Amino acid sequence: MITETRIDFKLNKNAKSLIEKAAALSGQSLSDFAKTTLVSKARHVLKRQQQTLLSDRDRDIFLAMLDADAKPNAALKKAVRAYAHSVGA
Repeated sequence: MITETRIDFKLNKNAKSLIEKAAALSGQSLSDFAKTTLVSKARHVLKRQQQTLLSDRDRDIFLAMLDADAKPNAALKKAVRAYAHSVGA
């Protein structure tokens, strides 16, 4: 079941007029235009926030580290022993 809710805010007349014109050019009602635009922008902001962009150099270093046959260091070994002890293994 889809539950709908409201968002209420005020705009100055110039902003509303601009949005109405854009909605009309898009063939959408003001409400539909506002909803689709807000959702699209929200998705864009969230996607950008969740993405990590690496330079070519950083990407190459990261991939090399994944491919490396790394040995666990003392801190990691200690953490594994502490975890095993805490779960009774």
